[in-house]
Amino acid sequence: MSPPTRFRGQSLRTQISLVFALLVIGLAVLLSLGFGELLKRRVQSNAGHALRTVADNASRQLANGLLERSRAVQVLADAPGIWQKGLDSPEVHQLLARTQAIDPYSLWIGVADAQGVVRAATKGLLEGQSVRERPWFIAGLQELHVGDVHPAKLLEQLLPPNASGEPYRFVDFAAPIHAGRATLGVLGMHGSWEWTREVLESLAPVGIQGASVDLFVFDRAGKLIFSPQEYRSQLEAGGQHLPVPLTVATRESGALSATVVPWADGKNYLTASVRMEARNAASDLGWHIVAREPVEIAFADADRAVHMALAIGLLAAVLAAAIAWIAARRLSEDLYALADAASLVESGKPGATIPLVTHNRDVHQLSAALSSMTQRLMAAHEAMEDQVRLRTLELEAANRALDLQARTDALTGLLNRRGFDSKMEFALALARRSGRPLSLVSVDVDHFKRVNDSFGHDAGDEVLRRLAQTLQQRLRASDVIARLGGEEFAVVLPDTAVEGARAIAQSIVDGMAAQEDPLVGRITVSAGISSLREGPDNAHEMLRRSDAALYEAKGQGRNRVCVEPEAGQALK
Repeated sequence: MSPPTRFRGQSLRTQISLVFALLVIGLAVLLSLGFGELLKRRVQSNAGHALRTVADNASRQLANGLLERSRAVQVLADAPGIWQKGLDSPEVHQLLARTQAIDPYSLWIGVADAQGVVRAATKGLLEGQSVRERPWFIAGLQELHVGDVHPAKLLEQLLPPNASGEPYRFVDFAAPIHAGRATLGVLGMHGSWEWTREVLESLAPVGIQGASVDLFVFDRAGKLIFSPQEYRSQLEAGGQHLPVPLTVATRESGALSATVVPWADGKNYLTASVRMEARNAASDLGWHIVAREPVEIAFADADRAVHMALAIGLLAAVLAAAIAWIAARRLSEDLYALADAASLVESGKPGATIPLVTHNRDVHQLSAALSSMTQRLMAAHEAMEDQVRLRTLELEAANRALDLQARTDALTGLLNRRGFDSKMEFALALARRSGRPLSLVSVDVDHFKRVNDSFGHDAGDEVLRRLAQTLQQRLRASDVIARLGGEEFAVVLPDTAVEGARAIAQSIVDGMAAQEDPLVGRITVSAGISSLREGPDNAHEMLRRSDAALYEAKGQGRNRVCVEPEAGQALK
């Protein structure tokens, strides 16, 4: 017997109950699935932006770490006074030990002569041995070198077991040691790869959609070089490479923030990738930082919303079937009217509702129940949209906070170089449009290296903070103050000509000279001034001219102010 024949053999009440139950279930499924797909797309976009932000922050931290270590090696190698007594002098041994104490992730720091023989090293490791065949030594003879991550070779048996239980892996930093035009040797540093683990684990948040976000690092060729420990063996066994198509993602690209891709463990993840932007040429290793989140967690809220909508639809279907059982005597035209109205609701027509049919009490109750059910489904839809909007606002607030952090110097609370550049460009545009003067003051602490060498970096940091406070106290609220790096500060003075800028800069120099630090003593600063010129001029040129005036002030004995010469003249 065919299904239509069995259906025709049922009573009218049964037929009406089945028809309405199926109608409501179908409507609920269509609305739930359609709304669920829209919600998943919105969730993917929001979660993708959050993943991209996490990966971008990790990229910045790794790039900054590589820059700091390469710069430390370069500074030590370029200090001629250290090497005058020989590459193996007691002073060199003390310097290497002190440098390692400052950065415990530097597991080995050593000096090899031009023939590749290690003359001095932390804890005496490899002293007297030849490293002339090692890549870091070969590259370090020529220029500043940062090597990609690699397993330990000579040091594997000499170092204590790794705290993580895994074999040692290093990132090498090397720079040539010169005496005039002659190359005395190479200063090398083996940085522990555990530094990368600490950076990434500190940035991988728990809380994006209620789940952990995992961070990975891939090298220039797309090979996996860092993974959370619990996934490493499985991903390496599966030959995990940089997820496709996220191979060239950068901060400025207009590509999709994140997408769902399969990984070597057989699961799908919402994945975002950022290429690490190196802070100098030597540390441009071509790494990609990848953040991922399981799709079942990333879309958990959307799935719950779909299930809830389906459950409400099923409950409404049960209610509709019960009412339809009572409404067996309803006229056929009432059935057609309700079916037509349900079709309009199903199609999503704006303003479509289930009408209240009043031909008899039973049909009226059925139409009222269907109308209530539809309103509840639409209310659930609106509630989900409100939740998505709330999450979007939260993510936007988090992005604003991250942007503020990226533009602020952590030590002084002033703007950093990135924040300064944007403020400077705005001030230039305003000055050109209004025709008002604009001046730029470069300020630098005199003999700052001597403070760090004599009293330590904590004392140096306190000097920088005191200078920042002096600048804030003696400048206007409309002035822009920034720390460009190290002991170098810059001040943008809107509506201020050269003479006014000279007075302000002299006030800053005098204010610092009048202070007496109980530990360091009297600290002085030098300042250089440039102003906006007629014709083509830009922030870079103004900063270059103020720096030139600053160096002229230092050349004249420091603790003074120098102003850039007029166009066509040279500094005396």
